[in-house]
Amino acid sequence: MATIEECRAALDKLSDSVQRAEGDVRTAAAMDRSVSCHITDLDVTFAGRLTGGRIEVHDTLEGPPRERAQIRLAMRGDDLLALVDGELHFARAWGSGRVRLEAGLRDLFRLRKLL
Repeated sequence: MATIEECRAALDKLSDSVQRAEGDVRTAAAMDRSVSCHITDLDVTFAGRLTGGRIEVHDTLEGPPRERAQIRLAMRGDDLLALVDGELHFARAWGSGRVRLEAGLRDLFRLRKLL
């Protein structure tokens, strides 16, 4: 089972990858939105913002998200690590229910270029 520290490091790695992206991916990442990522097996939520092409984590909270972020993710810690390391394909994980993504329709269309 992944640890809180490993999950935080995975989010930092994802943020670095998004920031280095080019073309449509970079355009999609240029949003300014609140973000939460609930790690269900650890019952921890990372809360922050997607801004300037980076995911900035501001808080690590126990339990589910306390506020409704504009972009909301939920998954197990091992799935987050596998996604970031390229071992798990996002669309398959989302389609099978291993990863939950909730956002407004317009944001979902932009995020599909990132994921």
